[in-house]
Amino acid sequence: MKLKEIYNLAIERGIEADFRGKDGIEKLLKKLKEKYEKMEEDQKEDFDVERLENPFSDTRILFGDPEKEIKKILTGIDIDGEEILLAKELSDIDLVLSHHPRGKALAGLDDVMQLQVDMLVQYGVPVTIAEGLLKKRIEEVSRGIAPINHNRPVDMAKILNIPYLCVHTPSDNLVARFLEEKLKKDNPQTLEELMKSLREVPEYKKAIQNGAGPRIFVGDEENRTGKIMLTEITGGTEGSAEIYEKLAQAGAGTVVGMHMSEKHREEAEKAHINVVIAGHMSSDSIGMNLFLDELEKKGIEIVPCSGLIRIKRI
Repeated sequence: MKLKEIYNLAIERGIEADFRGKDGIEKLLKKLKEKYEKMEEDQKEDFDVERLENPFSDTRILFGDPEKEIKKILTGIDIDGEEILLAKELSDIDLVLSHHPRGKALAGLDDVMQLQVDMLVQYGVPVTIAEGLLKKRIEEVSRGIAPINHNRPVDMAKILNIPYLCVHTPSDNLVARFLEEKLKKDNPQTLEELMKSLREVPEYKKAIQNGAGPRIFVGDEENRTGKIMLTEITGGTEGSAEIYEKLAQAGAGTVVGMHMSEKHREEAEKAHINVVIAGHMSSDSIGMNLFLDELEKKGIEIVPCSGLIRIKRI
């Protein structure tokens, strides 16, 4: 496969799994194109035109010829200087593939958080409340990532001439859909049953062996789950801590997430919402594995590193 084909496949799979649906994505892109067409020429020069075709600003080819043929990939949850040096040491690596964004993709992380608004609306939170609370949080994230040295690993990849790609929200969308389907099938009625369901997933089972398996952050095993919401799985990064009261009003009984700050945990507890944290690296691994399986089917060799729990489903 060519690098651009891998990139396009990631976007395609991300759209298919997106909670907004294909129609929702098309409306979003159409609105953005209309906005672009009305821009002044100097504004167009600074605009990231990839956004007109790719709805995931945290997924980008950071370096490399899109036409390059890729046969072997070094991939992990984070690809930084150490992993890029490892790729160089291995000598036959054609591409480094990161889940977490770096470079331009990290700088655009706040943009994909709009997905959370649509997810909250689907779960019953009024759109005005969802937009109001997320707007504040998105601005906070934007300010937080502004001073980061975004391009540090990208510069190293350029010096060593190693193509570099990151796939973030498409992968998170895949794991969100995976968990939605599993929990719908298993229909856990208590947190104990929910934990049992998660432990059946190979990535979570391996994470347990590594001391980083699923955990109950709020509630007890005997607690009934009520309505389970996956608001902490996809959508860039952690949302607003103020949303839990509104989720409770929308009927939430349990929130399942990858990770959660103490502030968010406390707010969920105040709202009497159970919280189960499935695990960060393990959840990210599920999404990446679903994508990597497709690449292996096309003959690409995968070398996992950097926290990726490689489980094949092919």
